[in-house]
Amino acid sequence: METPDYSLKTALQAMDFVKVTGMLTNAYWCKGIQIDEVKKGAMNSALVVGAFLQNGSQIGFARVISDKTRFAYILDVIVDEAWQRMGIGQAMMKFILFHPELEQVYQWFLVSSTARGVYGKVGFKTLSNPEKWMEIKSERSSRRKPSSSSKISS
Repeated sequence: METPDYSLKTALQAMDFVKVTGMLTNAYWCKGIQIDEVKKGAMNSALVVGAFLQNGSQIGFARVISDKTRFAYILDVIVDEAWQRMGIGQAMMKFILFHPELEQVYQWFLVSSTARGVYGKVGFKTLSNPEKWMEIKSERSSRRKPSSSSKISS
């Protein structure tokens, strides 16, 4: 199949969140995600990237959480099934890694169990010190809420 004629855009208002949610809701990392979560995640990201056909249809999406200085976490990288294996995911990754707003970042992270080959092509390797990493992981339906004894000040 021929590589499609597409462009990458970063404007939040350009994203087709109905389409993005449709792609993400079946992804193993966020099964059942709803449009409000997708929009809120995008609005609170340092960068969102969409791949669009010339007719305006969105065929890919990715976003970055970052302080734009030291750390960036790339997530929700997805390409519509009909357009996979055509270099679109890799193009979005390169676009992110060389984006001017993220040029100072020197620690890039992502999590993947299915597209490690794609990420390896743009320089990702397994964690050098995985034993130093920790996580708190909950089901989306049981999000943590501050306890009444927690003191949160602003």
